[in-house]
Amino acid sequence: MALALGVDTGGTYTDAVLVRDEKAVVASAKSLTTRSDLAIGVGKAITAVLAEAGVSPAEISMASLSTTLATNALVEGQGGRVALIYIGFRESDLDKHGLKDALKGDPALVIAGGHSHAGNEVAPLDLDALAEFLEVNTGISGFAVAAQFATRNPAHELEAARIVAERTGAPVTCSHHLSAKLNGPRRAVTAVLNARLIGMIDRLIGRAQDTLKDLCITAPMMVVRGDGALMSAEQARERPIETILSGPAASIVGARWLTGVENALVSDIGGTTTDVALIRDGKPAIDPAGARVGGFRTMVEAVAMRTHGLGGDSQVHVVAEGLKGGVFLGPRRVLPVSLIAAEAGAVIHAALDEQLRATTVGEHDARFARIVPGIPTEGVGPRESVLLERLGNKVLPLGDLLRTRMENGALARLVDRGIVQVSGVTPSDASHVLGQLDSWDADAARKALELFARKRVGSGDRLAGDPDELARMIIDQLTEQTALTLLETAFSEEAEDFGVAPEDLARHVLTQRGLARHRGLLAMDVSLNVDVVGLGASAPSYYPAVGERLHCSMILPEHTGVANAVGAVVGRVTFRRAGTVTSPSEGRYRVHLEDGPQDFGESDEALALLEEILRAEAEGAVKEAGAENIRVLVERDIRTAQIEGREVFVEGMLTVEASGRPRVALG
Repeated sequence: MALALGVDTGGTYTDAVLVRDEKAVVASAKSLTTRSDLAIGVGKAITAVLAEAGVSPAEISMASLSTTLATNALVEGQGGRVALIYIGFRESDLDKHGLKDALKGDPALVIAGGHSHAGNEVAPLDLDALAEFLEVNTGISGFAVAAQFATRNPAHELEAARIVAERTGAPVTCSHHLSAKLNGPRRAVTAVLNARLIGMIDRLIGRAQDTLKDLCITAPMMVVRGDGALMSAEQARERPIETILSGPAASIVGARWLTGVENALVSDIGGTTTDVALIRDGKPAIDPAGARVGGFRTMVEAVAMRTHGLGGDSQVHVVAEGLKGGVFLGPRRVLPVSLIAAEAGAVIHAALDEQLRATTVGEHDARFARIVPGIPTEGVGPRESVLLERLGNKVLPLGDLLRTRMENGALARLVDRGIVQVSGVTPSDASHVLGQLDSWDADAARKALELFARKRVGSGDRLAGDPDELARMIIDQLTEQTALTLLETAFSEEAEDFGVAPEDLARHVLTQRGLARHRGLLAMDVSLNVDVVGLGASAPSYYPAVGERLHCSMILPEHTGVANAVGAVVGRVTFRRAGTVTSPSEGRYRVHLEDGPQDFGESDEALALLEEILRAEAEGAVKEAGAENIRVLVERDIRTAQIEGREVFVEGMLTVEASGRPRVALG
């Protein structure tokens, strides 16, 4: 009997499950995610689940990892320092599709080169400019290379990547390896994000593999992709961008497996994000436009998912506008005060007590900072270095750490790089105050909420009368923002076009009055006409109220808190490869290949060669990932035009999908 181990590393918890013969969950366990060394949390979760099940490591036949690390990093704007080599484009193209935002001030080189739509060279690659750029830009954790029409001829991307790798030794991402589609700026965004994630995901996978080895688990390790399929650990290291939405995709696979639902919305609340997707006819929808996360539209194939910076560890902000004021959550995750107090209680309580004795409300009350050990600090500026030196290996109140306004920006940059972690008031702290959670230091949470309640709103009054009142405000706001994310998804998936953006429809006064069951001259009723599967460790605490708010059935399955880890082991290994045949002139049919275009006199010959190559690549990738019983599907999209009464071939797009179940280790 096969025993599979599923592990999910979330922003707050690392989950582990054991599934027997793809039929039943044998055991589950949780451990705190350890940002300083993710392997510690992974190891504790695996050790706990093995002990609960009473099985030995030798019995594990397969291990699989899903992770929200990439998604969270992009939502929070974190990752390594990157550089973009942008070939054949204009400087103004850096402003398209959020490319400049994706670079976050990191260096970019726009140089001559690139190819035409037909795959012909437009201009020689400017090697001198590339060499000069590499000479002056150091401390880069990963390079992205994107050339004009590289999907039609990748020669310049490949040559630039070769030179960068030889001269720097840093990992290089070629945009055409991530997508076969046109649209250079969007491919460049995807390549930049991939380069930013490489170091982070490589460390996670490497340490996870080390942990398995240390625990004497010799089974092969898989990683969940953003479309819910599995890939090998080595493949994930090369293309970490494909793991964005890995955790949410695993949760959808897990939700379907745990509940058997045919049609439902799945809402997965974690520490950092809430991810909402639709299961229709038993299958998750794939986003045809590419995964959207952290404000960026990528060209990565993934489940159609709306990801919001809303979770149990979302930062609580005061809304001071208006006479009543209020609170708003996210999108950034912070470490709950109750959690950091459980780890450094004396420091936290001393600081909170001192702030409570003060007669004035401090700007940084109930907020702390600490360095995350093991994160590279190359390339940080002088102001950032001063803050790092001031922090050392201590936990400091923000009021002690920040001495000038200009240092706020330096701290934000360190947080973006994942070098420093900030702690503050979160819904998790509110849940401790209300007695809904008892995992960490509830006394510290109560002190932090007392400080926060003292803040003033537009009327001059306190935000809340006491910690309990503020805690209820925070949980109510979490319910409201969760309901809005579900409504947005429902409106976006509706077949009917309302002519208004989903986010505006969700907040429209008529929608809100309908939810409130308005009764006047008009009777107004709005409800969600589909079941919701609530997932996440905190879902049983928060989601019943969401179901009431939306007047829908809320399904909270057994093992809801470890659904991501379940989904990590019940999926299939699947790879898709796509390619194009064009017709640059009458009677010529051009196949666009990795080693350059190849022409044929007949379209059938060109399509046959492309299918043969794509089939070999897809099957090879599936076998490399460790799958067996492989099946292959081929999809052809042939575009023609009527010219002078004749049907003329214009373009052919081929997609080959190969899939199989992971091989399990025997003995």
